Amino acid sequence: MTSTNGKIMTASEAISRFVHDGDQLVIGNYTVGSCAELIYEVIRQQRRGLTLYSQSGIFDVEVLIGAGCVERLVTAYVMRAGGKKGGSAAERALRAGTLQMEDLTNFDYNARLVAGMHGMTFISVLEAVMATDLFRKRGFMGEDKYRVIECPYTGKKVVTVPAANPDVCIVHVQRADKFGNAQYWGAMGSVAAAALASKRIVVSCEEVVEHEIIQSSPHLTIIPAYRVNAVVEVPWGAHPTEVLGYYNFDSAMYGLFTMADATGEGLKAWMDEWVYGCEDRAAYIDRYISKFGSSALNSLKAKPLYSAPANYGAAVYSRWDRDGREIFTGLTLPEIETILGERGLLYE
Repeated sequence: MTSTNGKIMTASEAISRFVHDGDQLVIGNYTVGSCAELIYEVIRQQRRGLTLYSQSGIFDVEVLIGAGCVERLVTAYVMRAGGKKGGSAAERALRAGTLQMEDLTNFDYNARLVAGMHGMTFISVLEAVMATDLFRKRGFMGEDKYRVIECPYTGKKVVTVPAANPDVCIVHVQRADKFGNAQYWGAMGSVAAAALASKRIVVSCEEVVEHEIIQSSPHLTIIPAYRVNAVVEVPWGAHPTEVLGYYNFDSAMYGLFTMADATGEGLKAWMDEWVYGCEDRAAYIDRYISKFGSSALNSLKAKPLYSAPANYGAAVYSRWDRDGREIFTGLTLPEIETILGERGLLYE
């Protein structure tokens, strides 16, 4: 059900409302804690023609490609197990000509999102890339992959990449509140930039917490509420990848996926069982427990390791007392506005 503020919703509703055919979609997570349930819901809803951004494509990119959702991929790494002779959905799609890929360095991939996050149209990157095939080989971006310009200050040649502003970011975090303030800790990579560079943001989280908890640790909020379109509470929402503070990487489950991904038929069978065959994450976890037992799932739960609390206390919490008077002048707001008006300092 959707909450009264319109942001708390199911994965099905969030993807239906905010991810569309032909979108530029960025997976916000970087290798760890990938937004598995949101990705599976994109597949269940059969989105097509996506341009996918992923800094480090692991199982998440594989299943999206295997499901036929992706036409173009922008990445710094994608799992192509066994090289050109090995098996992976990305490799099969590249050989079949159904996927176009633009390959960037980790630095340059991040740079594009950072530029987009800050409202720039381009950003300079390290000139050493010009000595590599990443610079020389151009895919669907053509000349816009890299451009060399003259620095207006030094006259030196500068390598640039265009800003990236994807239509929508899907990202999994540890916790969020009902307003959309999303808190994440651990390996950051491009997580914050991917979200903040995007036009729409769908956040899934291990738990929705009270706003007071968010306020008590403001340094962990990487996505502010006003930028978030949807919040989906989904425990185990990143499985089989890990979420720091909640559960570890499931190497056994990941191994099963990797073996299945070696062939198109194997991947289809795996997805029929674990993606299409599960209407949501709760059904997925139920199936996992029925096959492997609850002890296998419980063994993944993280052991507590808390950081020391930080003191955010201040001597003064407000410049206004309980009577509505400014604490230093003793004046009310209307009185201050009257004085400013008399002095010609009040602007409409």
